[in-house]
Amino acid sequence: MINLLLMFCRIAMFCGFVLLPAIAHAHPHVWVTVKAEVLYARDGSITGMRESWTFDDMYSAYSTQGLEAKTAGQFSRDELASVAKENMDALKEADYYTFATVSRKGLGFKDPADYYLEFDTKEAVLTLHFTLLFKTPIKTKEFQIEIYDPDFFIDFSLAENRPASLVDAPASCQLIVMRPEETSAQNDRLPESFFQSPGAALNFGAQFANKISVKCP
Repeated sequence: MINLLLMFCRIAMFCGFVLLPAIAHAHPHVWVTVKAEVLYARDGSITGMRESWTFDDMYSAYSTQGLEAKTAGQFSRDELASVAKENMDALKEADYYTFATVSRKGLGFKDPADYYLEFDTKEAVLTLHFTLLFKTPIKTKEFQIEIYDPDFFIDFSLAENRPASLVDAPASCQLIVMRPEETSAQNDRLPESFFQSPGAALNFGAQFANKISVKCP
């Protein structure tokens, strides 16, 4: 399957170099607004994550270009099904940009339990919904999720309103949301050569990670 996110980033980079050189110094190339839910089972174990990603209008337009729709300017879930699959296939290679840890130990996910795209006709943007279940449910008092792109081609930000929530969690559990610090002017305009230098930009995006922590007494 075509990696739509990677392809779009390459196209954006090309356009930056060839058409608008000044843009080539600005990372990232795709913007995503995230809402996340931490899922619990009845026995108090954490079973996984449910996420919603709203893409920027430029990437949304690229993803829907050439798609046939019964109604002009509108796309149904069925009409977007192939695009959703291509996105999820691509995201698997990147661990869905979702990194869950307990005591600094990473947790693995199963393949997405369900996923679909919806199109907002008013804003003309796509939102990708998907559920990630852990390979093994976990019982823990502390748990952390980070959502970010190590290469910083994709900028993830948590939604302003209700960015994260707990679903069926014990009443005593608390949710803590930590947003990344504002990107400095210097980092925001790093040249493409920085990201193309071997090792120079290794895991650069980690400093812009969105962190969701759960603490239970």
